[in-house]
Amino acid sequence: METTTQPAAPDGTPYTATDRTVPTRARERATYDRAAVHAILDEAYVCHLGFVRDGAPVVLPTLYGRVGERLYVHGSTGSRPLRMATAAQGDESADPGLPVCLTVTHVDGLVLARSAFHHSLNYRSVVVHGIARQVTDPDEKRAALDALVDHVVPGRAADSRPANAKELAATAVLRLDLDEVSAKMRTGGPNDEPEDMDLPYWSGVVPLRKGYDPLIPSPDLAPGIEIPGYLRDR
Repeated sequence: METTTQPAAPDGTPYTATDRTVPTRARERATYDRAAVHAILDEAYVCHLGFVRDGAPVVLPTLYGRVGERLYVHGSTGSRPLRMATAAQGDESADPGLPVCLTVTHVDGLVLARSAFHHSLNYRSVVVHGIARQVTDPDEKRAALDALVDHVVPGRAADSRPANAKELAATAVLRLDLDEVSAKMRTGGPNDEPEDMDLPYWSGVVPLRKGYDPLIPSPDLAPGIEIPGYLRDR
């Protein structure tokens, strides 16, 4: 039986930097602070999961959710990474899993400099390296699927029908422990060269923000069903 124990993580202890998590450029923008990493992960909806198949890199966008120091990645039983993770496990007692790299990025602003070279983005990103393993324990799988739903809309898992046996059988989940992790961020304005300061070009930041448009109810929604508070208060 696979273990479902969460990895231990003392509060306030930063992640340990490794050769793979130290940036080759702009190292001063990197952080290993757990709270910063968690905040970036918790705010995004989509991650990009990278792995190697037949000697070639593959990167897939997918949903995910965080529970403590563990990420759960959503997929179907026929999806490529899930099939590879299952095949890689072979002997379940060994369970080598699938080596992956998972990334999450927020773009907070467009940085327009006087020179084309110094144009940039203000961003927050997280990169996770590790071994992804398929979740086979039924209780962990249900908890992981609840976390995936609540990651997108907090409170929704308790306000929807749980997956039935057929749906559970068609759904697969990978888990990835937050062990080898780093975050990287850029803030502030453009870094124009001193000799460019008098050029007649606008320079500055175009801030971006995430927002929600008015809700669009399903046309077959039964009369009398009100908008739940977790949507009304967004």
